[in-house]
Amino acid sequence: MIKIESIIIGAGPCGLSASIEQKKLGIENIVIEKGNVVEAIYNYPTHQTFFSTSEKLSIGDIPFIVEEHKPRRNQALVYYRSVVKYHDLNIYSNEEVLKVSQQDNTFIVTTNKNNYECKYVTVATGYYGQPNKLDVPGANLNKVHHYFKEAHPYFDQDVVIIGGKNSAVDAAIELEKAGARVTAVYRGDTYSKSVKPWILPLYESLVNHEKIKLHFNSHVKSITEDEVTIETPDGAKTIKNDTVFAMIGYHPDYTFLSDMGIELITNEYGTAPFYNRETMETNIKNLYIAGVIAAGNDANTIFIENGKFHGGMIAEDIKRKRG
Repeated sequence: MIKIESIIIGAGPCGLSASIEQKKLGIENIVIEKGNVVEAIYNYPTHQTFFSTSEKLSIGDIPFIVEEHKPRRNQALVYYRSVVKYHDLNIYSNEEVLKVSQQDNTFIVTTNKNNYECKYVTVATGYYGQPNKLDVPGANLNKVHHYFKEAHPYFDQDVVIIGGKNSAVDAAIELEKAGARVTAVYRGDTYSKSVKPWILPLYESLVNHEKIKLHFNSHVKSITEDEVTIETPDGAKTIKNDTVFAMIGYHPDYTFLSDMGIELITNEYGTAPFYNRETMETNIKNLYIAGVIAAGNDANTIFIENGKFHGGMIAEDIKRKRG
């Protein structure tokens, strides 16, 4: 059994920030990450440009300096690796937490490699690993994907993109550029207000020039190996198809949270974990959450730029408890 004062689960920007803030206050901690540092950002599309500025993405009092106003994925990977090195954080990468249980005010954290004993746990696992799934016939076919990396493999293919927010719009533009025949299907009745303002005009232009076929107020009814059937305001349409990208959002791992004893509540957006807004402590004493998982299904309210401050709130609460 390995003993440590505090364990942070997840090495995304918010988990790293939590580790830094605890280290500043002399709270010995480790970060356990099932992938590697900022694994979710690594899995972003290779061309990804952030919505936020580099200043807002910075953590640990380390400036994130790039020439462009909006940093790109590769620049962020370099930056967060540098932050880990500068602060000499203890990252246990490629290690997955399987269970967190509590015994006599002590947590037992079980991973696929070790068992740990600690007094404080912070869960900063994000939501990118749990995509929302389609509930239609054919949704589990191998041709249906929930992540988009790059467009080249889909040259000269018929591709359907489900969704109308940033991930869907980014993918549609890149796929059209690479020579895919793109059909976009979106439940909304107009372009989403959340789409990055610098890419919306390009997307609109591609739609207006019929280089991307966009169906508003529509949804996918069924998927087969060779076709997709769409319900539109003009009735059902069946189109030729090779690949489907269901870019319909993500959610926290609620089973993982509830298995720890964290209370799940229902709000206007769906499900969310219960926590103290001033300390980020859940209904379980000394068990905290940080980052976007605090927003539950409403991923548009917490980002890196504000979730990074959760770490300081948690560290101050631990300091207060230590006396």
